[in-house]
Amino acid sequence: MPAKQADFELDRTVTHRLHTLSKLTDRVSQAVYLQEAGIPLNEGRCLAAVGAFAPLSVNDLARLANLTKGQASRAAQTLVDQGLVDKQTSVVDGRGVVLKLTPQGRQTWRRVKALIERRNEEIVACLDASEREQLDRLLDRLVSHAAKALEAGDEAA
Repeated sequence: MPAKQADFELDRTVTHRLHTLSKLTDRVSQAVYLQEAGIPLNEGRCLAAVGAFAPLSVNDLARLANLTKGQASRAAQTLVDQGLVDKQTSVVDGRGVVLKLTPQGRQTWRRVKALIERRNEEIVACLDASEREQLDRLLDRLVSHAAKALEAGDEAA
């Protein structure tokens, strides 16, 4: 293993640890989504967002599923092709589309929703109730702070 620089501990930075946590949890979640819902993680996230917030545009889907517009568009089309999501032309914007669950999609969404709830419990299982509440509040503050910084055009977030 390479030696660390004494004045910089990358593995102790917030960004590095958040990214590591995200990657580790995504690896487990990817396998669980495929095994229990029969769909990859990105499609599962999109299905979850459509189920929770429908009707949605692709732009809204991308934002709510934390994906790029291209990723969300591809995932949405895959879900349409699988019969899980219905895509209709928007009456507000004739160029846009509106996404909502099909009856089959609602069944799969219920499985995905239960999977998400269980995965969240598994991820925080090492924390007691007080720590979970504290983490919840801190994550809300960090997300709000980052969103405000982005809105202000501040790259420091």
